[in-house]
Amino acid sequence: MAKQLMNVSEFADALGITKACVRRWILERRITTVKLGRLVRLPQSEVQRIITAGTRPAKAGGRAQA
Repeated sequence: MAKQLMNVSEFADALGITKACVRRWILERRITTVKLGRLVRLPQSEVQRIITAGTRPAKAGGRAQA
């Protein structure tokens, strides 16, 4: 069975961000969490959701104009 929940460090590594950023998002309730007693875990599906939500399509023509 594949691992479905990640700790804060694993989540931060998956996105290339700091643990402090992940903790801030948790406090702001910007990401879904799972509380297991005192432990906080994050579903792996949240990584893909964040990537999808932040994806911006390229402009037609391929180059930015100055």
